[in-house]
Amino acid sequence: MEREQLDEESQAGGGSPAQAPAQPPSQQQAPAQVQQTPVVGPRHAPTYTVVNAIIEKKEDGPGPRCGHTLTAVAAVGEEGTPGYIGPRLILFGGATALEGNSAASGTPSSAGSAGIRLAGATADVHCYDVLTNKWSRITPFGEPPTPRAAHVATAVGTMVVIQGGIGPAGLSAEDLHVLDLTQQRPRWHRVVVQGPGPGPRYGHVMALVGQRYLMAIGGNDGKRPLADVWALDTAAKPYEWRKLEPEGEGPPPCMYATASARSDGLLLLCGGRDANSVPLASAYGLAKHRDGRWEWAIAPGVSPSPRYQHAAVFVNARLHVSGGALGGGRMVEDSSSVAVLDTAAGVWCDTKSVVTSPRTGRYSADAAGGDAAVELTRRCRHAAAAVGDLIFVYGGLRGGVLLDDLLVAEDLAAAETTSAASHAAAAAAASNVQAGRSPARYFIDERTRQPMSDAAPDGAVVVGNPVAPPVNGDMYTDISTENAMLPGSRRLSKGVEYLVEASAAEAEAISATLAAAKARQVNGEVELTDRDRGSEATPSGKQISTLIKPESAGANSIAPAGVRLHHRAVVVAAETGGALGGMVRQLSIDQFENEGRRVSYGTPESATAARKLLDRQMSINSVPKKVIAHLLKPRGWKPPVRRQFFLDCNEIADLCDSAERIFSSEPSVLQLRAPIKIFGDLHGQFGDLMRLFDEYGSPSTAGDIAYIDYLFLGDYVDRGQHSLETITLLLALKVEYPQNVHLIRGNHEAADINALFGFRIECIERMGERDGIWAWHRINRLFNWLPLAALIEKKIICMHGGIGRSINHVEQIENLQRPITMEAGSIVLMDLLWSDPTENDSVEGLRPNARGPGLVTFGPDRVMEFCNNNDLQLIVRAHECVMDGFERFAQGHLITLFSATNYCGTANNAGAILVLGRDLVVVPKLIHPLPPAISSPETSPERHIEDTWMQELNANRPPTPTRGRPQVANDRGSLAWI
Repeated sequence: MEREQLDEESQAGGGSPAQAPAQPPSQQQAPAQVQQTPVVGPRHAPTYTVVNAIIEKKEDGPGPRCGHTLTAVAAVGEEGTPGYIGPRLILFGGATALEGNSAASGTPSSAGSAGIRLAGATADVHCYDVLTNKWSRITPFGEPPTPRAAHVATAVGTMVVIQGGIGPAGLSAEDLHVLDLTQQRPRWHRVVVQGPGPGPRYGHVMALVGQRYLMAIGGNDGKRPLADVWALDTAAKPYEWRKLEPEGEGPPPCMYATASARSDGLLLLCGGRDANSVPLASAYGLAKHRDGRWEWAIAPGVSPSPRYQHAAVFVNARLHVSGGALGGGRMVEDSSSVAVLDTAAGVWCDTKSVVTSPRTGRYSADAAGGDAAVELTRRCRHAAAAVGDLIFVYGGLRGGVLLDDLLVAEDLAAAETTSAASHAAAAAAASNVQAGRSPARYFIDERTRQPMSDAAPDGAVVVGNPVAPPVNGDMYTDISTENAMLPGSRRLSKGVEYLVEASAAEAEAISATLAAAKARQVNGEVELTDRDRGSEATPSGKQISTLIKPESAGANSIAPAGVRLHHRAVVVAAETGGALGGMVRQLSIDQFENEGRRVSYGTPESATAARKLLDRQMSINSVPKKVIAHLLKPRGWKPPVRRQFFLDCNEIADLCDSAERIFSSEPSVLQLRAPIKIFGDLHGQFGDLMRLFDEYGSPSTAGDIAYIDYLFLGDYVDRGQHSLETITLLLALKVEYPQNVHLIRGNHEAADINALFGFRIECIERMGERDGIWAWHRINRLFNWLPLAALIEKKIICMHGGIGRSINHVEQIENLQRPITMEAGSIVLMDLLWSDPTENDSVEGLRPNARGPGLVTFGPDRVMEFCNNNDLQLIVRAHECVMDGFERFAQGHLITLFSATNYCGTANNAGAILVLGRDLVVVPKLIHPLPPAISSPETSPERHIEDTWMQELNANRPPTPTRGRPQVANDRGSLAWI
């Protein structure tokens, strides 16, 4: 055969045959044993153990091999009924022998020699039954693909799609081969694809994105590494490859990378080897926007090591990476041989800790503590797949030795989100790893279940029979999700216990994407990132369109899991000098001793009605892009030396015109979906906004805008030094990402208020009197169009102020017609933007508000009444400064949120945002004031010594006191004084 040469670094790194196969499982650390470790941050990478799988006949076992694929296939049929087939791992192809090196010695070839060459390429298929812990060889009907290695495979329902690779005759053809596992006897088919495609290649990646798009990326065409991206829409016939030109900064030409698709449609490409044979450490996300655009974004975090010829697979929002080669005769070793990219927390973890700097070469073998589990994953050219919370790894190459072991690890971040019964099941599963029984049966069988409508968990799409196959059965296979059947009985519910017990705050806030997909399907739809739909079918196999509204398709569904405030908040401690940066820690919610001390300003509300998709063609030099390029610098922004604002009044007019067109198309109450980040008052403290973006993700292609929305609750201007930067950046982000960035109105988004509290003065001071007054007027006309509240998942309402005395139903807010000025508004608008909760839960009813005559505070009884009237679980509002950045009220049914730190230079309060995950877990994330807090205003990024006008203004009009502090007599900051 024409053999693919394996570089010497791929099989080097020491390791003799005696080291290779790993220790007996009795000496391994079972995944469940780690559960006793207290969680203080994102979960570290798990450890792997050997599975003693059952092999009845020698030919049933795959044997030693590398360059193969391992694909997880969902169960077929109803559990407990005839014909039911449980979840399986399908192993295809690979090289079963080596040439050019002595496998017996385990000594890697020296540089310059022929090196190891793969031989013995196969086309055989082996199946690992997860429930029975048994390997078997299967012989499908139909014409199989040619023998090959370094190919790609992915699951489309219960079909495995094979493409590319290299075999005895050189590069394999580009044909798509499909192994249909729906029936008891599998069958090979060949898919007819029209037009040009990726062509023959090997060392590339392939994944199914959003349960719809088959993506092929990179690899080597026999001449050079590639960076092209190809997509095949499995829902559109005839099938056709389409070459994409994604926006954003993508990976360089490379081969031997890995790619895995998250359940919400984000594809993550990790590592690889570039055209100069240099291993890569970077990771890139590829997502399809709702307007059809594809875009690359660099994944956050610091990878512990560059690598290629590794394996990677998603479990929920955590990408599990194992093994790999480094180059120069080395392999990834020690604690870095297993790594996890937590896409929710935006960090990499190895087996020891969160990674803050590359670690390869910094640890000796002693640093790994002699951990046999770490040695197990020191390999390359292996394959990995995930079934539920379990990650399986098979085979590979280590030190010139082909491996034949099956490893398993449990993602404890996901496992901890089970009920108490499931914890016991997980412990039993771990004991079964040692006893040689299947560790996954408890994941499948013994989770708590609740009755649901005929939907299924994400990934449990079962593809039915091919549509009208020809007689020979090998030419016209249907691989679309339109042929999907969703089994109705095997469901994994994630209830209240799951939400409460979830202990990794970072991962649970933004992610738990598997749980999210389940919640969507409970409501009768399959959620894709781009809002596209495939189709569903009933358990009988009858096709129904997923375009059916959730209300009709899931009329009998139970309600999704309730809204829960996570029991830990994420805190970035104030820097104490040096270059260590802010330290991140997690505190129990109950540890916030300042809760109950508010500084007035807050209540977010939620909205209704669908928003129009705006067709917009924007020039690369447009004003929004200019603003974003100039201001969105989370780590590098510094207050301008010259106070002159960088936009002129014409550019501000263009920006306002674009944003106003969007706001005018939106309803007064926005209808939003999780995941979403919620921001409280900013008050011109642009430096705090950049700190929050830096610490917890920013709305950009390099950040997390592709998979989480942003909601801002008003009070963007006044009090702080940089109201112009704050409002123009938020408007530019709204224009750039109209479906992802959402703004509602605060009480300071009114001309009669911001004329007194700093915004008008800032416009004049920084733009000149004529242009400044004109810009101030234009921005305030825009403010009259801002939506007034937001409704998230029909369970959480977000507003600026509160419900006051007049608001009993969301419809009252929906009926407010915009544009609307403050003086023309009704008592509903006044309550919405100005009212506050009472001092504490013991003060019920309505009380006068110290802010001024005609304003009220409302008690916890009003909160509960409003939530009951509208079938809501939580009110999020801003409007009041609170010492910890967030504060609970009405037994947790209302949260006050404030994002600006050290408000007006005197409060010394923390700032916070709330991150709402798809599982409706709410996680507070905090930043503390930068030292020195009060004594040296000239050193603060929010204040310059020349800016005496703002200091004088705040002195003349002091802010409403922090909640719990007495109101100053004749307070000139109150509405009464105004």
